[in-house]
Amino acid sequence: MQVIILAGGKGTRMGNITEKIPKPMIRLGNKPMILKIMEHYSLYGLNDFLILTGYKQDIIKDYFSKLPLNNCDIEIDYSKNKIEYFNNTFCHWKIKIINTGLNSNTGLRLLKAEKYINDDYFHLTYGDGLSDININELTKFHIKQKKILTITGVKPPTKFGELVIKDNVVKSFEEKPKLSKGIINGGYMVSDKRLLNEIEGDVMLERDPMVNLCKRNEMSCYIHNGFWKCFDTAKDVKSYKEI
Repeated sequence: MQVIILAGGKGTRMGNITEKIPKPMIRLGNKPMILKIMEHYSLYGLNDFLILTGYKQDIIKDYFSKLPLNNCDIEIDYSKNKIEYFNNTFCHWKIKIINTGLNSNTGLRLLKAEKYINDDYFHLTYGDGLSDININELTKFHIKQKKILTITGVKPPTKFGELVIKDNVVKSFEEKPKLSKGIINGGYMVSDKRLLNEIEGDVMLERDPMVNLCKRNEMSCYIHNGFWKCFDTAKDVKSYKEI
């Protein structure tokens, strides 16, 4: 099953940090946060990644093109013009990095990547949220629910968008309301290709497509009570601690 990561936004709430690098490449400890996200999926055997880029996408491409070189021991045989990697924890990874446009909204980014989506089901997440969520349990839950889209509900330390849930089905989805009652979309999602039929033009996935799915009872919610944190501002990055 593929893991699709939305990583093309400008990250304007990060201030001058994202003037030089894209938001997913901001380091948390000694690694870019997008790598930490990918490593978590890899723990559950998901190693096929599709990164949808836009803003400063060349930096993301450059980093991953050199990932084994900068993170593994190597042997260089100049007589054969060959480099061999040792302790390569990324040897099973497959990564496609797709430029989906500088100003595209999340829905359009997903549409632009449609031809690269190989499986009936796929995981979908953002490049700025970390969690200790059990990916296997999330996948099983989605398949059991038989809905078009499953999102992960979390209780954040701050107020974001709000979900109203009944019997594991999302009844209402409101992005960033003035008042929050506690559960929000944590960004770790599972879907099937029918989601692409819900997207028309350059729209935010989190608005009309998700709202329409709610109206038809086609969006379920997996509740995660463990660790979750979104890195939306420079203050969030400064407060990061290894889990």
